[in-house]
Amino acid sequence: MSPRLRFATACAAVFALGVPAIAQAPSAPHEIVVTAQRSGAPMWTIDTPTGTIILVGEIRAVPKSTPWQPDRLKEATAEASRVILRASPKFSPGDVLRLIFRGGSFTKLPDGSVAADYLTPGQRTRLAALEAKYDVKYDRRSFLMSSFDLLARRLDFDDDTTKDATDIVRKAADRADVPITRPERFRGEDLLDDLAEAEPASHIPCLEAAMSATEAGQDIVEARGNAWRKFDVPAVMANPLEIALGTCWPWADDDLGDEIRDQWTGMIADAARDSGVTLAVVPLRVLAEQDGVLDQLEAREFAISGPDWRSPS
Repeated sequence: MSPRLRFATACAAVFALGVPAIAQAPSAPHEIVVTAQRSGAPMWTIDTPTGTIILVGEIRAVPKSTPWQPDRLKEATAEASRVILRASPKFSPGDVLRLIFRGGSFTKLPDGSVAADYLTPGQRTRLAALEAKYDVKYDRRSFLMSSFDLLARRLDFDDDTTKDATDIVRKAADRADVPITRPERFRGEDLLDDLAEAEPASHIPCLEAAMSATEAGQDIVEARGNAWRKFDVPAVMANPLEIALGTCWPWADDDLGDEIRDQWTGMIADAARDSGVTLAVVPLRVLAEQDGVLDQLEAREFAISGPDWRSPS
């Protein structure tokens, strides 16, 4: 696969970090909640006048060494009334062709410029140290591409992992004929245009976060999984890998990031009017960040039960 096609796939995979779904006749809500909680994934429940909402906090790329029980989540899904899941962006063959022909605008810095033209001396020194360590050159690459390379190839955060909670719930819902609702998908054309129009400097925070995660080393990958399994949400949110994944496009884009978060909040609030049990798998960062979905739902006076998602500070 060519570098540009790999980049298209990476963009779709990264973006898929966050968009939502809904279903039908449940068993007793309490039993479904208990079954879901036995999976070991952090989750929150909201009791409504007509039913219960279960919010499963998902992280991508859970290490195989993380001790959790996805089969319990499958069982709970089969008994739920509806499921809310993220949706992948809608990339057409034409979008892929556009990416190939315009790939330089995504993968490289503007003609005639190099990384040092945008970075502070300290930032360039850090990047040079990583280039020397991994025998790679980032001088002409776009900062987003350099960040993806650091996280996926140098830190290798998504190697030797289990299936994501979204994949587990989607397959279980399909088998049990539980309805799945997702938001309207973003068009690939719009996403590529947004990415092409971004100034190179707008991706420097992503690069800094990716450098910090890579410098911290492989131990942070397992530490993130263990904190997730222990329901230590602030520790997950403070993990350098989680920070990097949440700092890079599309989350750092004001318009795209806000729209993704608003979609989740709106769909969960709508589910509060439904009867039975709604099971939603939501990116943990979208749930637990400051002014994220949990904060917004609490501001709407929903009674939320589950792990503390706020940092002690």
